[in-house]
Amino acid sequence: MKNNKGFTIIEMLTVIAIISILATIAAPSFQKSVIRAKEASLRNSLFVLRDVLDQYYADHGDYPDTLEVLTQKNYIRAVPKDPFTRSNDTWILIAPEGEELSGIYDIHSGSDKISLYGMPYNEW
Repeated sequence: MKNNKGFTIIEMLTVIAIISILATIAAPSFQKSVIRAKEASLRNSLFVLRDVLDQYYADHGDYPDTLEVLTQKNYIRAVPKDPFTRSNDTWILIAPEGEELSGIYDIHSGSDKISLYGMPYNEW
């Protein structure tokens, strides 16, 4: 009999089964890490935008009418993209309460998705 080198079909199927089980276990963890990264990016963008809105108010005594005013007056280089909608046009702009002030007082995400903590992104 010849000395055949190689793997049997049973050995190959066993390795494929083990790899598929490991991939099945790792996939949800990977997906959650991507969502966590987007949530961290959203938190940072909201923090920066709210800080810039406050700086603009402190300098001018009124809030900006659009986010583009902040880029024109060099408060930020560009309006950041919402990581969940992938657009910088979907931000929810909140006007200040009261008739003596106008413009953008606060900002929220335009996404209707729910965070990993159970709170909608558009309420952050």
